[in-house]
Amino acid sequence: MLTALLIMLREGFEAALVVAIVYAYIRRIDRPELAVPMWQGVAAAAALSVGVGIVVHLTVESLEGNARLLAFAAVSMLAVVVLTWMIFWMRSQAHRIKGELQGNVDQAIAAGGDVRLAVMTVAFLAVAREGLEAALFLIAAATTEDGWAVLVGGLLGLAGASVLGFLVVLGGRRLPMRQFFTVTGLVLIVFAAGLVSRTILWLQATGDLGTVWNNVYDLTAYPWLTVNTETGKFLAAMFGWDPRPSIEQIVGYLLYLGTVSWLFLRAPKAARERQKVARAA
Repeated sequence: MLTALLIMLREGFEAALVVAIVYAYIRRIDRPELAVPMWQGVAAAAALSVGVGIVVHLTVESLEGNARLLAFAAVSMLAVVVLTWMIFWMRSQAHRIKGELQGNVDQAIAAGGDVRLAVMTVAFLAVAREGLEAALFLIAAATTEDGWAVLVGGLLGLAGASVLGFLVVLGGRRLPMRQFFTVTGLVLIVFAAGLVSRTILWLQATGDLGTVWNNVYDLTAYPWLTVNTETGKFLAAMFGWDPRPSIEQIVGYLLYLGTVSWLFLRAPKAARERQKVARAA
């Protein structure tokens, strides 16, 4: 449940921030009638995300044997790729989101035609990206956690994200957004590293990937560390924990975690250039 909550808190906050920016802007330009199509676009994006999530989840659940394990591996690896891209994209583009959204709304209004449809499209595309990403991540989390726990955790995270979005824009209060995205970004990097480890595990279970050293350590004697308990399920979902991993799982986990964390915590190139200029001045 906690894994799903953290995922939806991050993804939901990004979506809530997008909605709040668009809503605040159309009110500022005195076009309150555009709020209705905006919310219709949000609702359509949410419905699409839920629908795609359900279809993919049911498709994976209907598989058996090696086909099921390979599907788990494919979903997890896709989630790793999207997560990694999204973490770095958000770090570099977060400060531009407001201007881009407002520019899209301005273009929609200036273009004439059906302005309501244009604003609905802006809101739909902005929210659908976050929603589809969240659906993919929750499906990946559900491979080791109970489906109902993932659903409840996701709803709680979404509720918290909505409150944060309201406080940032509509409530007139500011949150330390840079720190928020840094902390949640690191949490998602840990989650993605776990997905890398589990992908390796499933590929080894199907025989598509070999091992040079299986069961580097074995802690199955401690029940609370196995997936038969809620503690073990959380550790597996959040950290990719395996009580008896192969050397490939350990190396894959540490290599991804160390490399991506280092790249993420480095100052972006533009920031480094500004720091050099400031020191020279």
